[in-house]
This record gives sequence, structure tokens and C-alpha cells, in this order.
Amino acid sequence: MTMPPSRSAAGSEVERSALSAAACLFHGFSDPSRLAILRHLALGEHRVIDLTAHLGLAQSTVSKHLACLKDCGLVSSRPEGRASVYSLNHSESLLDLLASAERLLELTGDAVTLCPRYGLTSTETAS
Repeated sequence: MTMPPSRSAAGSEVERSALSAAACLFHGFSDPSRLAILRHLALGEHRVIDLTAHLGLAQSTVSKHLACLKDCGLVSSRPEGRASVYSLNHSESLLDLLASAERLLELTGDAVTLCPRYGLTSTETAS
């Protein structure tokens, strides 16, 4: 994704593939509940029941978002008794990315939330 654009057809395909993968990764961050789960997992390992209690989300919501995050390779789980314990994968890189996003949000101010296509008002009117 950091490579300069290539003019060859093969290079264009590689670039499209890299951009597609990046878009899929960022989709993993596109829901506020998933971001809350990631931030909470940054504090350490948690079971689904712990996350539901701490975040005030339904068990089905937490499970659905954990499945998405696991499919994206952002979290992993391990069995502990009858429960699964979730933790962050690549926590340092993930926290660096979230910190970079916060810095970018500071620079853009309200521009992101006011975006007519993806901002807060567009999601409120779509609901």
C-alpha cells in the first residue's frame, strides 16, 4: 500500500489487491462497537461475558463483532473451561494505528463526521 503506483497491468493488479486488502482491514474498524471491543482488549484478555458487562452490549452483539475481528486477524481466542478468552493480535501495531487515527482526527476536526456520504448525519438518516 505504500508503494508508488505502477504503470504495468501486473503492477496495477497488485496495487488493486493491496488496496482491497486495506479496505477490508479498515472495514474491521468501521463499527463503533468493534472499536470499543478492540480498545477494551488492549487492557488485556477478556471473555465475552466480561466484554458485555464492561461495554453494556448484548452478548450476541459482542460475539458477532468478535467473529468479525477474528476473521480480520485482529483478535484471537483460546478456550478456558466452557468459555473463550479473547486477546489482541499484533497489539503494538494495532495501538499505533489507532493512535495515528486519533492524530488524523485531531487534524481534520469535524470534517470526517460532517462528510455527507460517511459522516454521522449520513448514518443517522440511513437508519
